[in-house]
Amino acid sequence: MTTCEKTKYPMVFVHGMFGWGENEGINKKAPYWGATTGSLTEYLSGEGVESYAASTGPLSSAWDQACELYAQLKGTRVDYGENHSGVYGHRRYGRTYKKPLFENWSEEKKVHLIGHSFGGNTIRLLVHLLKNGAPEEVAVTGEDTSPLFKGGQEDLVCSVTAICSPLNGTDTYEAVQRYKLMGPTRILTLIYTTSISRTKLNGKLIDFHLEQMGVHTTDEIKHRKPFFKAIKDLYVCKESIDYDMSEKGAEELNALVKAVPSVYYFSFCYNMLEKNKKGRLVPKNTKVPILSFTSKLVIKYGKRMNKPSDGNDGLVGVDSAKHPKNQPHKMYAQDEPLSSGVWNVMPVRKGDHGTPIGLFADREETHKFYNELVLLLATTEHNNISYKE
Repeated sequence: MTTCEKTKYPMVFVHGMFGWGENEGINKKAPYWGATTGSLTEYLSGEGVESYAASTGPLSSAWDQACELYAQLKGTRVDYGENHSGVYGHRRYGRTYKKPLFENWSEEKKVHLIGHSFGGNTIRLLVHLLKNGAPEEVAVTGEDTSPLFKGGQEDLVCSVTAICSPLNGTDTYEAVQRYKLMGPTRILTLIYTTSISRTKLNGKLIDFHLEQMGVHTTDEIKHRKPFFKAIKDLYVCKESIDYDMSEKGAEELNALVKAVPSVYYFSFCYNMLEKNKKGRLVPKNTKVPILSFTSKLVIKYGKRMNKPSDGNDGLVGVDSAKHPKNQPHKMYAQDEPLSSGVWNVMPVRKGDHGTPIGLFADREETHKFYNELVLLLATTEHNNISYKE
């Protein structure tokens, strides 16, 4: 990379389901962004690109994660909203971030938000709230409302990049539902999560950010729910990452979240399918055996959200990862100017769900992809003009 190829605005990376950020212990040995190719944020920072990996609740809803991401970027207390918290039966406040993820987040120092998998939904919801706020929260708490819910802050963001994101839900969810595995899987996940959250490993290994549900304590929150009550409350709560990844949950999110006119949107899709000698689509472009299995499930049972012929990355169908249904979009063309306020759909790439984060991927290819992304995002900075409608 040369000096002219760097972004002047910071790049903030947001993980997907079961993921983690740079402030968690596991990231030192196994970085989410970069995975087996080494820390991506360290690589980019070494190239002079200001880069950060944020941490949000890996099993939480898009709303809760968006609130947590905002608090990290601002360096403030997490506020999930009095109205929202009442509707879903959890606490209004989470932890306090004593300092922001980076200094001077402002209209002069916007941010490029990059989300992998469910992280793509988190960041687009955050941008929606920054612009439009949440009038239902203002109606309940008035001046005591978080600035996030008051809107008018869209000029803090330059671009949104969704990589392998279930923008219309994931067929894997529907396939698991068909086999009636969602209930048992969720129970086991919540037992594991609640158990770890009550030990000294919480935060030092993986942080589940579930203090709003009373699962663990923070400096400000001392009262914790009993173990089995916490599991029960988590299980019955409609507000969860798995609901947001269902077809119905994705439809509700898409009905709320629209592209912001001043922000550039990009989507990257990966496809691991190829035709065999018999002309059938089979998973080939992967080094992760479990993704071959889930990819076959999507091909066989996941026909509601994505046609098998469109391809998938093992977890998310290509069609779902391109753009939210019925929202403005255009296929990216190198010789055409970029458009803000619409989804710029990038060409489909070969690989599985873990390829873009460097999981069992080639290091040079991984770095090449992000070097190209830096170049792409740098062009949006030249075109981006702060304005309010």
